[in-house]
Amino acid sequence: MPRTTTVDCPGCPPLRALTFDALGLIKVIEARAKGGGVPKVVERWGDPDASKCLVAASLNDRKIDPLLAVARKNGVIDILNPLNGELSLSVSDVSNAGVRPEDNAIVGLHLFRRQRSELTSRSCTLLACTTKGNASIKTVDMVDTKVDSGAPKAWNVCALGNISFSEVDGSESYAFFGGKGVEVNMWDLENCTKLWTAKPPPQNSLGIFTPTWFTSATFLSKDDHRKVVAGTNNHQVRLYDVSAQRRPVISFDFRETPIKAIAEDLDGHTIYIGNGSGDLASVDIRTGKLLGCFLGKCSGSIRSIARHPELPVIASCGLDSYLRIWDIETRQLLSSVFLKQHLMKVVFDTNFNEEEVKHDVANMAAHDALSIDEVQSADETENPPTKRKKKSSKEDREGKKKKKSSKEKDGTKKSKSKKRSKKQEHDDDA
Repeated sequence: MPRTTTVDCPGCPPLRALTFDALGLIKVIEARAKGGGVPKVVERWGDPDASKCLVAASLNDRKIDPLLAVARKNGVIDILNPLNGELSLSVSDVSNAGVRPEDNAIVGLHLFRRQRSELTSRSCTLLACTTKGNASIKTVDMVDTKVDSGAPKAWNVCALGNISFSEVDGSESYAFFGGKGVEVNMWDLENCTKLWTAKPPPQNSLGIFTPTWFTSATFLSKDDHRKVVAGTNNHQVRLYDVSAQRRPVISFDFRETPIKAIAEDLDGHTIYIGNGSGDLASVDIRTGKLLGCFLGKCSGSIRSIARHPELPVIASCGLDSYLRIWDIETRQLLSSVFLKQHLMKVVFDTNFNEEEVKHDVANMAAHDALSIDEVQSADETENPPTKRKKKSSKEDREGKKKKKSSKEKDGTKKSKSKKRSKKQEHDDDA
């Protein structure tokens, strides 16, 4: 049985998160101040289908016209509206060149925030990478899909092995790839050229060489593409500095199971790591010092960690089907939601607060307008004359029963009086 710890959940601040699971469902979880900070599932998008399992997702969090891109197991990339889940466009065979999607699934997806093409303001640009290392950048028109946006940029990021992830930096100019049998490497997205490749660590004192197997990675800072943190299948965390050397600057072990998820903090030196046995911890990557583990162990492998860009919270999800919200300062569990399916990824919607305010203001305005109209209509109209209401059928039946019973009583009284009078006459005659 998995080890679990029971802790009190005080609730979390107002936020909105989107989760993606193994049946292709997207669930929207919201926590509002009015509800006491308890997150709840408010919407569910899609139909359960294992062939549409969500393997990658990217949220474009721009203030105007935000978009959500999700890659499915069958090789289709859907472009959705993150506010209502409406499907805007489906793109198929972006990176697969005549290969079945099941054999070459998409493992990395990025939806660019800035326009990389002057085609139209309603176009979006996608970076997709498959297991076999087929990477491509394609621009699609959201209005007219028949418009030719030009041939996509396509290249291969590995000769052998399988890619496990891809990450794009904050400037959206560089991408980072790595996987099983593939050393982490960095590419210039503008020219599709390789800039740097890591060098495997040397053999240990026993002459044992550990095979390369990277499982997750992140840029240490969105503003600096030179420092990258990567996790391996042999429970190692490595910090690479592209401008310094090819081997890791810092490398340390974390517990005894593979590292499955890594997320960076806003301070530029703290990272959050989750492994296959459900351990979640924060580490100061400058020294490799463990700052502490989060209270309340997860009962399954952690597959995704997301840092909220404004609030001091992180979200984690994984194979135990729970979405958990944590306080990064106290490392305490704030709240958890059971979502039934294995969860693959979680992202925060940063536009939630503004939408909530607009929604509340619109509701208040509509309520005020409605009350004013009701007052005006009440003043302008006269009170109609009161009319007697007709008795209902039930009342009629009860009235008839009462009349019948009174008649029966009167009849019995009359019969009794007649008998008495007859008896008196008989006595007189006697």
